[in-house]
Amino acid sequence: MEKKTVKDLMVPIEEYATVKIGTSLLGAILALEKAQEAYTDSKYQHRAILVMDEKNKVVGKIGQLRVLKAVETRYDLNEELDDLGKFGFSEKYLNRSREIYRLKGPILNKESLKAAAERPVEEFMQQPTPGEFVSEDCSLDIAIHRLVAGTHLSLLVTREEEIVGVLKMADVFAAVSHEMREAAME
Repeated sequence: MEKKTVKDLMVPIEEYATVKIGTSLLGAILALEKAQEAYTDSKYQHRAILVMDEKNKVVGKIGQLRVLKAVETRYDLNEELDDLGKFGFSEKYLNRSREIYRLKGPILNKESLKAAAERPVEEFMQQPTPGEFVSEDCSLDIAIHRLVAGTHLSLLVTREEEIVGVLKMADVFAAVSHEMREAAME
């Protein structure tokens, strides 16, 4: 395992779910489903969609939590309530306010789902942060450190300045688990 590099475990960008800016959220979900069907090297499915600009460069990522936030039409209120915590309101008060708001109506209805499906991906995408990148030639030690330190589910793999793949935490976990079993048996 000491000799393995990020390149050994990464998913090449060609095999990953990608969409262009302007694609609807539903279009992104369909691209993710298609990538999951085609990707058979791992039992761990893709959990994110990369958003590409007109020059085919990665400008963002939409994970499963971002999709759920898109469906949660009242997510902005949760952020406002979080801001109230800065003014000394108790956590008990804030949680009760969230529950009252939550009870005002379901989020999973045809209207809200259709509205979310039609919205463009750039409204929900997360832009990559500097800690989310790792070179394809880096050791897995460095990659594991970045995954853990940044609590990332994946890292964008680079070759010089170009993003060439995705290193998924699930694949790193599987490799480490396998090596741990072997080391324990020696």
